[in-house]
Parts: sequence; C-alpha cells; structure tokens
Amino acid sequence: MLAMDQGVVEEWLSEFKTLPDSAISTYAASLKDKGSLIPALYKVIRENYSDLLEPVCHQLFEFYRSGVPQLQRFTLQFLPELLWSLLSVSAARDPHTSGCIEALLLGIYNLEIVDKDGQSKILSFTVPSLSKPSVYHEPSAIGSMALTEGALANHGLSRVVYSGPLLQRETFTAQNRFEVLTFLLLCYNAALSYMTPTSLQSLCQLSSRVSICGYPRQQLRRYKGISTRLTVTSEFLVQLITGIHYALCNGEVELGSKALDDVLYRAQLELFPEALLVG
Repeated sequence: MLAMDQGVVEEWLSEFKTLPDSAISTYAASLKDKGSLIPALYKVIRENYSDLLEPVCHQLFEFYRSGVPQLQRFTLQFLPELLWSLLSVSAARDPHTSGCIEALLLGIYNLEIVDKDGQSKILSFTVPSLSKPSVYHEPSAIGSMALTEGALANHGLSRVVYSGPLLQRETFTAQNRFEVLTFLLLCYNAALSYMTPTSLQSLCQLSSRVSICGYPRQQLRRYKGISTRLTVTSEFLVQLITGIHYALCNGEVELGSKALDDVLYRAQLELFPEALLVG
C-alpha cells in the first residue's frame, strides 16, 4: 500500500473521532467529495494483513451504528468486497486474518434484524398480482378473453409473504454463514440506487469468483485466486442476481453479463431452481 493512500486512511480515521455530534450530518454529506479515500479503503480491505484493517472495520461499524443514512450507505458500498475477503480467507482456512471483518459483518447483521426499540423485525413482501397494474403491464392490455379484468380481480387477492424473526449471531459457523451473508446482501440490494460504480463492479467480481472458483470455468476466466470450491446457497445466488440486474442496467454491461453467466453456470451445476428462474 502506498504511503499516500495510508496517509489518506489515517486522516479519515482520526477526523471522525474528533467530530462533535452537531457536525456529523455535514461530515456525512462531504464524504462523497473525498475522491482518494474510497480507493484507499478498498486497498486496505483487499490486503488482509494490513495494520489498518482493524481500525477501518471498527470505523465502518461506527458509521453504520450512527444511524445516519449517508454514513450507513458509505459502509454498505464496501459490502461485496468484505464478503469476498471473508469467503476467500475462510476457504484458505486462515481465520485469524478475518476476525475484524467477521465482527463488522455480524455487527451490521445484528443491527439490521431489530427495530429501533430492539424488537426483532418481521419483513413482509407483497407478491405481485396480474389484476393490479405494474411497471411491466396493464391488466386491461392482456388480450385473452379468459383473463378479463373482472376475472383477474376475482383471483387478484394480494398475497403477503413474511420473513423473520432472525436470530442474533455472535460468530460465523458453517451452518449460519450464508444465512447471515444472504441477509446482508438483501440490505445491500435495498440501497442499490446509492451504490457507486466501483461498488457495483465489486459485486459483479464477487459473483463471478464465488460461482466459478474450483470449477473448470475458473481457467476460462483466467482467475488465479483461490482454487477451492465455495459452498453457496440458492438464496445467496438469488440476491447476487438481483444486484447484477441493477448493475447491468446502470453501466456495468460487460462485467454484469459475465457475472450473470457465471452465476447461472453455478446454479445449473447445483440444480438451484430459484436462482435459475430469477436468472
């Protein structure tokens, strides 16, 4: 890591600690103007043995815990890179280098699964109905006589699906790792419109690497990182595809197309119907 980048990170670490509460919102708005900071933080996260990694993770958690939306989104933009760092270190069986990243990710997860009163959240999702107009269709435009607007209305009762409550987690285990990471990706996807191009590129790279490591396609992609196959779940791949879809439509056509192809490749190998359907 260059001395200049290290200086930028160290200055960022020190200035937030001295801010009075009244100046935090102004500081949060000014972060987008620090052009050299974000690339420097990416370098810290990618260097697992950096002395700055632990204080950076601690400060990112402080940002998230502050409750200021702009600071929370600042932390979220690094989520794909943090996930890849955690998974690659886990695959290399060197957990000592990822302790602060684990603590950061678990901290965000435990904050997000409860409301402001500390009660467990119950997430609700409304399943779309053909009888209700959407950005994709108008009920009156469906030409089949069998699917008249009146007939659709009779079958168009809104269906709501609930998720939660989720359990607090203190450590990552083989059983809960992807439950936590999938939920974190759900939080990331909820803020996709605020993510920087660098963050979207990182998401696409995460998707490709997770999907192809240890498989013949790794040679095709000429990726020389870890060669261990990473366990994934269908729900995790679905969240990746959601983010890739946004990246594809917002300037990352080449990386997004490659990432989608790689995720579908893995979904076919694993026979994951949900990921194949969404993809």
